[in-house]
Amino acid sequence: MEVREVTKNNNGHLGVVSEMFSMGHEKVLICQDSSVGLKAIIAVHSTVCGPSLGGTRMWKYDNEEEALIDVLRLSRGMTYKNAISNLNLGGGKAVIIGDSRKDKSPKLFRSFGKYVESLSGAYITAEDVGISPEDMIHVSKETKHVSGLPGKSGDPSPVTAFGVYMGMKAAAKFQFGSDSLSGKKIAVQGVGHVGEYLVGYLAKESADIVITDIHDDIVSTVAKKYGCSVVSPEDIYAVDMDIYAPCALGATINDTTLSQLKCSVIAGAANNQLADENKHGNLLMEKGIVYAPDYLINAGGVMNCYAEVMNISSDDVMKMAENIFSTTYDIIKTSHSESIPTYLVANRVAEERIQRELALKST
Repeated sequence: MEVREVTKNNNGHLGVVSEMFSMGHEKVLICQDSSVGLKAIIAVHSTVCGPSLGGTRMWKYDNEEEALIDVLRLSRGMTYKNAISNLNLGGGKAVIIGDSRKDKSPKLFRSFGKYVESLSGAYITAEDVGISPEDMIHVSKETKHVSGLPGKSGDPSPVTAFGVYMGMKAAAKFQFGSDSLSGKKIAVQGVGHVGEYLVGYLAKESADIVITDIHDDIVSTVAKKYGCSVVSPEDIYAVDMDIYAPCALGATINDTTLSQLKCSVIAGAANNQLADENKHGNLLMEKGIVYAPDYLINAGGVMNCYAEVMNISSDDVMKMAENIFSTTYDIIKTSHSESIPTYLVANRVAEERIQRELALKST
């Protein structure tokens, strides 16, 4: 196992270092084990509020640079997510470069576990896109710094979906005057683990649900189970909808899609939904579209993992996720009253929490 560590104290490749420095990362670990086909990156953004915690994503990236940018953005998002949720955790994330349907093996995950262990608790991992609780079992054979294991807190997807559902209802209350989603046309983009659970909550409220996914078999199963309409991935943006729920990969709110979107609310589970926070966050506000900040409303999953680490009951975790409603509603109200984008209000709340922690540590 070869460990190549890039920190703020050495002179690694300038591209990696400049990306890390610009976002304020503490550490980036490049992981490669050719004997098992492992290529991965672990990014520790901040440990100010506690050890960094964030899931591991397995995705077939086009190149290593794309994977690097993704893990840097995702890990920074985890810092803000954990801070705004008042969890005693910092932000980190990992990506494994590969096809989650073809490239998995117990040896690959055990090798990855050794890299997690090499960080001595600075990073706690869990499952994310392309990773299952069963995969984490193999990781846990090499490190104790794992959450979301079967028999413990388990798959965080149901709690993530519930938090998104709460955030969506809060946004609906502000925009439509009621938090009821009955009869609202909601387009869910991505119906994997979290997306399907979200569809389940929406179906119970008798929402009019339209779904899409890159995997036809998943779309077919979910559509039959919940009676959803189906559109192709490229047609989801043009659906005449009340609410757009991006639940796959990020950056789906961009120059191209903003001209197509026909919605009044955006509330989904995907991370980094705004391709350009400043540009697209402001454009949404100008268009009168209420945007529920992604890292705020999708925090249920990390709450679930935090509960495992801190021995908090499942009932208390659901109460924590339920509070996402009030936090989201308050942030949207502040955004409206101060005429600033919701993402900026959320960032301000998270940054104030981080600054308080820094002040405590300096005394």
